[in-house]
Amino acid sequence: MSEGTLLVVSGPSGVGKSSVIDAVLAETNARFSVSATTRAPRSGEIDGVDYRFVGHGEFSDLVNSGGMLEWAEYGGHRYGTPRGPVLEILGAGTHVILDIENDGAHQVKRAYPASVLVFLMPPSRSELERRLRARGDTSAADIDRRLAVADEQMIDARDCYDHLVVNDDLEGAISQVVSILGDPAIPAADSAAFPHTGSGSPTRSNTE
Repeated sequence: MSEGTLLVVSGPSGVGKSSVIDAVLAETNARFSVSATTRAPRSGEIDGVDYRFVGHGEFSDLVNSGGMLEWAEYGGHRYGTPRGPVLEILGAGTHVILDIENDGAHQVKRAYPASVLVFLMPPSRSELERRLRARGDTSAADIDRRLAVADEQMIDARDCYDHLVVNDDLEGAISQVVSILGDPAIPAADSAAFPHTGSGSPTRSNTE
C-alpha cells in the first residue's frame, strides 16, 4: 500500500482558503488534520473535531518529544499539528490536508520532507484588497495590516512552496488542488505551474 500525501495549504486572509479545502475534502478521500491547542474550547466547539484541547504541560511534552510536526503561539495560546495521528493516516494510504500559515508549513517540510506545500494566490493584490473591504467587518487599519502580511506571505511562497494556485475561479482552484493530490510531483521552478509577476499580478496557475 502506498503512503498518502501530506498536503499543506496556505494563503493570505481573503483568498478563499477554507472554501477550497472544504471542497477538496468533499471530493476526495483526504482527511483534515485536527490541530491541538492550549486555549479553552469556545461555545459549540467539540474536542477532537474542532481542535484537540490540551493543557500547557501536555503540549510542552509533545513539543519536547518531537510529537509536533509544527507549532506556534498566538495571543498567549499555543497551536500545533500532532505528528502521530497524521503519520498514522498517511501510513494507511489516505491523504491528509493541513491548513496552516507559512511558518508552520516550513516546519512541516523540515519534519516531513515528503510533504507538498500549496499556496493559494489571489488574482492580484488589488483584488485581494477588494475582497477584504467587501466583507464590511474589518477596519481600514486591519485591512492594511493583512495586506502587508499577505505581501510577505506571497514573496515567501514564490521561493519556498511546491505549487502556487491562483484562486480567480473557485471551481478551477479546487480542481487544481484535487489534481495536485492525485499527482503531487513538484514542478520545475520555471514551469507554468508557477505564476510570474510580470506586470505585478500573478497569472493563472496551470497545474491541471
